[in-house]
Amino acid sequence: MSADWQEMRELDGRGFMSTTEGPAVRWRETYLFPEDIASVQAAIERAIAERSVFELEHRVRRADGSTGWTLSRAIPILDDDGSILEWFGMAADITARRASDQHIRVLMREVNHRVKNQYAVILSMIRETAKRANDPRLFEHQMRERIMALSRSHDLLVMNDWRGAGMFDLVREHLKPFAHEERVELSGPELTLRLNAVQNIGMALHELGTNATKYGALSADKGTVRVSWRVPADAEEPSAFELVWEERTARVAEPSEDEPHLGFGSVVLQRVVPSSLSGSASLECQPGFVRWTLSAPLDNVVIAPGGLDDRSGEIAPA
Repeated sequence: MSADWQEMRELDGRGFMSTTEGPAVRWRETYLFPEDIASVQAAIERAIAERSVFELEHRVRRADGSTGWTLSRAIPILDDDGSILEWFGMAADITARRASDQHIRVLMREVNHRVKNQYAVILSMIRETAKRANDPRLFEHQMRERIMALSRSHDLLVMNDWRGAGMFDLVREHLKPFAHEERVELSGPELTLRLNAVQNIGMALHELGTNATKYGALSADKGTVRVSWRVPADAEEPSAFELVWEERTARVAEPSEDEPHLGFGSVVLQRVVPSSLSGSASLECQPGFVRWTLSAPLDNVVIAPGGLDDRSGEIAPA
């Protein structure tokens, strides 16, 4: 570069930027975008005034015309009087690193959002559980189990790089702590659920499994649980996802006095989960029989094959 940066003497672009083999005075128009010229020029003028090293990360036009990022660095060559004769510098391609940095920033914002969302869910759990627990030990046990259920959904999402989770995997993971796998039947197509659906349906499965273990099908010797889900078979059907939990048992256990039957669970099943997925739910409880049905727009629950879930989602407050 000339002393005043008005002329670029030579640049070996090495495939990253266009090569300049002779003096060029319109190098700014060649390599920079109009909206970036002012900020680059300000950094140049600062380096000239201070006779210091010029160093700046900025956008450039790549040799193929696309947008790239460079770390430009130039040192002043001074004469015996300390005046600038010219500048000698280099431009490093940092496009991949900038893209990686941007991806990390997006992920950190997403993690921050999800952590705050989880805090809100836990606070709601504490409030609603406290309303129904008359014993501090019961309260502690219920909260521990519910937070562990949240963590199971979280673990599935982490294992899948926050790209959702399979419906079969979600059901199995949440019913595993209750054992009795041989008495649980799963039926439905292979589906990948959106992040918000994983968290909400996971909460519902935990409450249903807890209730079945204490009072329902899994508390008896011969009770059975059937979990089924379906999606539209063709374009003519309504675009809705449907999930059904159905349990049957010959013996009915009565809920204890210190925990109403499906107390907080009914709030989760009938209000929190359907509201979070913009859907609807029905809960039918009879002696020896429980059926919970969730219906929600397909796009709010399932990720299309080959797609990614870019929706942050929320869990509705109880």
